[in-house]
Amino acid sequence: MYFHGTEVRQSAVTLLRDGERNADVARRLAVPLGTVSYWKHVDRVRRGETVATRPSLLCPLCDDRPLDAPAYAYLLGLYLGDGHISRYKRHSVPSLMITLDDAWPGIQDEAEAALQTVFPHNATCRVRVKGAHNIKVYFKHLPCLFPQHGAGRKHERPIILEPWQQEIVDAHTWEFVRGLIHSDGCRATNWTTRTIGGETRRYEYPRYWFSNVSDDIRRLFTDALDRLGVEWKQANTRNISVARRASVALMDAHIGSKH
Repeated sequence: MYFHGTEVRQSAVTLLRDGERNADVARRLAVPLGTVSYWKHVDRVRRGETVATRPSLLCPLCDDRPLDAPAYAYLLGLYLGDGHISRYKRHSVPSLMITLDDAWPGIQDEAEAALQTVFPHNATCRVRVKGAHNIKVYFKHLPCLFPQHGAGRKHERPIILEPWQQEIVDAHTWEFVRGLIHSDGCRATNWTTRTIGGETRRYEYPRYWFSNVSDDIRRLFTDALDRLGVEWKQANTRNISVARRASVALMDAHIGSKH
């Protein structure tokens, strides 16, 4: 790695103090623009100047930046279902990745819109994988906003909401449930047969399903349904069913079919 000497650095600082632009100083001294910007930042801090932090670096928890609660509740549901946080290298900025099936392009659009709302100063992107897209955003403080992140799979570790997260979920429960359904749920049409007067008839009815291996995540889902007055049943070890007509109608009014 090449290190610039003290003389070069002092020359750069002198030019910057005289009002020269970062880019002009970088070209003049053959120093990378990022290095010049860093020298300028350090010099301003040492002289006691107020240095504004870029909005893209501010955290809603650490820096009291405003957080859009409805969008976050929806994004939290998506994250618990189909999302994870990762780092490409040890010192790289972490990324939040939501993997969503290409069969539902509308949900991919909603996921990206939620990321843009929660992280208005950070660029989002889509990465194509087989049969799906990873909807991504990079942000240094992702572990602050999603403290459920950890080593291993979600169903292999406790998933418990922090008090501030629970407050958001309680205030925006439908958005949270919607995110969970859009990630690990669906609206399907079931059927059954009944024999009436010796004649067998087929009956169809709508049903919502939510499937997740984690006991904790399923419990978060059913707790939310209880708060909303939605009746549900545990169909098996990993599936939650909503089939009562009134409850399905309630879900339809706020969630509806995937799109």
